[in-house]
Amino acid sequence: MSRSLEDQTIIITGASSGIGRAASLLLAEEGARVALAARRRERIEALAEEIRDSGGEALAVPTDVSNRVEVEALVGTTREALGPVDVLVNNAGVMPLSPLAELRTEDWERMVDVNVKGVLYALGAVLPEMLERRAGHIVNVGSLAGRRPLSGGTVYSATKFAVRALTGGIQLELSGEYGIRVTDIQPGVVDTELMDHIPSEVIHDRFDAGWQNRRKLEPRDVARAIHFALSAPQHVNVNEILVRPTDQLT
Repeated sequence: MSRSLEDQTIIITGASSGIGRAASLLLAEEGARVALAARRRERIEALAEEIRDSGGEALAVPTDVSNRVEVEALVGTTREALGPVDVLVNNAGVMPLSPLAELRTEDWERMVDVNVKGVLYALGAVLPEMLERRAGHIVNVGSLAGRRPLSGGTVYSATKFAVRALTGGIQLELSGEYGIRVTDIQPGVVDTELMDHIPSEVIHDRFDAGWQNRRKLEPRDVARAIHFALSAPQHVNVNEILVRPTDQLT
């Protein structure tokens, strides 16, 4: 039997667009109270209003996940407004792909700050209460790139390998002893604005040419995978979900 999300308080980072926005809408539809975190205040406030207009409960909390103080404030604000955090969806991420030879070191640092340190900051902020209650669920939105290096995305792949390792470690240390479930969602190519932010013309053109006549995943496809993991019975720990387009060749 599936587990209801009613009365569950869920934080979703990167909620302003793409997978985060789709997950926010779907989980709110399923009865969860959702805290929407992202840097773009206008977008998450509009999304929160859309959810409330549909009968759901949502809170917009502008947050830069690479700032530990802001992430801690996000958790505190959510707790005060919606109750203790039951689920954290670590979705915020950046993907400025480029060949290593272009030496875009600032982009490398940004990926580490958001894709790795942002996940760790959020984990550290929600864990104390989860450990005390001996319950909770951490969902990390990783990537197919966390299973194999991606040409032109070596550093991005490294960050997603880190997310996969972190997910496995959480399962080993916290699931059996503390009842905290953990899931790594690993999408292939998804039709989101991340692709528009690729700074390297070589990689951008290669991607456009390769996907010109192929179907990508939609953000809601990945949101359904997140919902599947969250709605599993409490004794079921869905640790990994790999989901990619039928048309993806690699």
